[in-house]
Amino acid sequence: MDYFIRPLTQEDEPFLWQMLYEAAHLVEEGNLTVQDAMNNPDLAKYVSNWGRKDDSGFVAILKSSNQPVGAAWLRLLTGENKGYGYVDDRTPELAIAILPQHRNNGIGTQLLTHLLAATKTSYPSISLSTRAINPAVGLYKRFGWKVLADSEIINRVGGIYFKMKIDFKLKVRRF
Repeated sequence: MDYFIRPLTQEDEPFLWQMLYEAAHLVEEGNLTVQDAMNNPDLAKYVSNWGRKDDSGFVAILKSSNQPVGAAWLRLLTGENKGYGYVDDRTPELAIAILPQHRNNGIGTQLLTHLLAATKTSYPSISLSTRAINPAVGLYKRFGWKVLADSEIINRVGGIYFKMKIDFKLKVRRF
């Protein structure tokens, strides 16, 4: 493994913007930039002011250069600030992306392994929104995410999106 995984910090926010750009597939939409993601309020809510109380996530760093190559993070988006993968006010949404040249090397698997281990006792579930053609759908399913019934949406260019959710068996502590 030529990378290591560590928790995200507030100082990682600039890299999270780059990852949001990748996760939102803006690179496929032509001349859009990371700045376009920052200026889009529907996307910006996933990263803006990173490091709030309920924010959590991990970043993959190349050992050789100490450069970040991927990130997976959760943010609880509720009320008027609901995200694309919203299911309820107790379920945070997952965002994950790996730089294109580092994909298919197990980094996403490692990021999700760390994230789920760190958060499965904090939330009853985690949701996400993804394109039907996203190769990561198989990864999500291997971890236990399931497609939510009736969540399919066709976007403005004909792409199909849907929501997925993973449920945890939280142990209730009795005193």
